[in-house]
Amino acid sequence: MAAPRILAFLALIGVACGQTSDCSYYSLLSHFNLTTTDALLQIMRPVKNWNTTTPVYLDMVMYGILEVNEKSQTVTSHIWVHMQWTNEFLNWNSSDFCGINMLTIPKSKLWVPDIVIQEDVSDSGTIRTGPLLTLLPSGLVMQMIRQKLTYTCQFILNLFPFDEQSCNITFSSMSTDSTGIKLDPISSDRELTFLSELFMITQGEWTLKKIELKNSLHNRSAVSTLIYEITIKRRSMLYVVNLIVPLFYLLVLDLASFFISEARGEKLSFKVTILLSISVLLLILQDMLPSTEDHLPMIAKYFVAVFAMVGLSVLEAMMVGFLMELDDFCARKDQSSESDQVDIQLDDVTHKEPARPGEEVQVKPEKSCLPPHWPSEYDLLRLTLDEVKAARLEAARQNKGNKKSGGYRRAATVLDTVFFVFYCLTVVLFLIYMYVAWLQKVH
Repeated sequence: MAAPRILAFLALIGVACGQTSDCSYYSLLSHFNLTTTDALLQIMRPVKNWNTTTPVYLDMVMYGILEVNEKSQTVTSHIWVHMQWTNEFLNWNSSDFCGINMLTIPKSKLWVPDIVIQEDVSDSGTIRTGPLLTLLPSGLVMQMIRQKLTYTCQFILNLFPFDEQSCNITFSSMSTDSTGIKLDPISSDRELTFLSELFMITQGEWTLKKIELKNSLHNRSAVSTLIYEITIKRRSMLYVVNLIVPLFYLLVLDLASFFISEARGEKLSFKVTILLSISVLLLILQDMLPSTEDHLPMIAKYFVAVFAMVGLSVLEAMMVGFLMELDDFCARKDQSSESDQVDIQLDDVTHKEPARPGEEVQVKPEKSCLPPHWPSEYDLLRLTLDEVKAARLEAARQNKGNKKSGGYRRAATVLDTVFFVFYCLTVVLFLIYMYVAWLQKVH
């Protein structure tokens, strides 16, 4: 009787040693029949009762904001997605398999939920999905996805460049409704925002403000969706320095150009130069803003209004210059008539009655007190009158600005003064209006 007992005891020891010696992953894979192809685990949803809903838990963290394209209404970002669900057919007791508490399985071996992003317009080559899935003893399956995501976003550019944009990233299943797959978040909004700010590699022109779980639909007749609302804010300092401040400075220069004298002929050319500078800034702004906006952004209204005011200022300068030239033309015509009268008077004074035939002109040298080599009295008188005429014309030219203005010049002065006052009031009222409208948009 002792011999059979000894043999049984040795057999038990051998079995126990055989169980503890096989601590490879192969035994666990063989236990799940994953050493060969199992099509059932690939194609069917991993539930024992088909009425059971498979909850898929999902988290999204942003690694960087690469580009925001206002023209195409798209945002390009680096995101990291962590997704997990439970496979009811793949659970084990880790103590039975030498304490194995994690197993990596090729993704092609198991069912994976078909979760997509509805706003995604990026290339398929930008998705970096790991080839393996992580499996835990409880049957929990985890998948990691890293993607350069380009997604659509409806921009609201009324406050450009002081704008904030809110874009939605919607996760949903392509083929299964909420009775089969239910999407739920793993972490809260604050945790996702903190992690995104902590791991953010690049932000560029934009900065991340918050990530918010906007909505999660679990309707029986609809597809379950999980929506992340991403709020980003533009860094506006560069736009202020390159667009807003230069345009305001050009407007101030246009106001200062009213103090340039019209007589120098530089006022109109200076105003035209300012108008051309504003046109260049408008072209730069056109390249930034999309043409799909129904309403003009406030900065576009600001540019258009300043361009219109400077354009009217140029037209006013042209009108004033025309009136000044017309007054000068009339003044030159009057001077020409006066010069003709002087020439006629000079001819009358120097005119001598011609001698009669046969008579000789008698010269009385004894009454002349001038030396004989000096010119005659008539020649001296002519020289004197020529000098007086030249002096008078020179004085008229030098005192042209001091003489009494003509009617056209007075009209030009009045027009310039009235337009300057009206122009200053318009600029002040427009700036106040823009400030009040901006405050209303912000609040």
